[in-house]
Amino acid sequence: MVEIDVDHVAWLARLELTEEEKEVFGRQLRQILEHAAAISSLDIGDVPPTSHPLPLSNVMREDRVEPSLSREEALSGAPRAEGGYFVVPRIF
Repeated sequence: MVEIDVDHVAWLARLELTEEEKEVFGRQLRQILEHAAAISSLDIGDVPPTSHPLPLSNVMREDRVEPSLSREEALSGAPRAEGGYFVVPRIF
């Protein structure tokens, strides 16, 4: 049964697998599914739902308007500038 699953997943991922690879991936898939089944059997009725296992807090700074570079200062380090803009190679 697992070999069929490996073939199907390989087909979905557009992978060509050798028989040895199918065997290895089949064993790994079986282990993953057994682990998922073991986790599913746990009683988590009294565990509150969370979006992350650890508490997170946002540490972003306040958004403030501050002085920035003038156009001339920004363009001063450019390899090429023209008409107040950076000149870059054309990309198709």
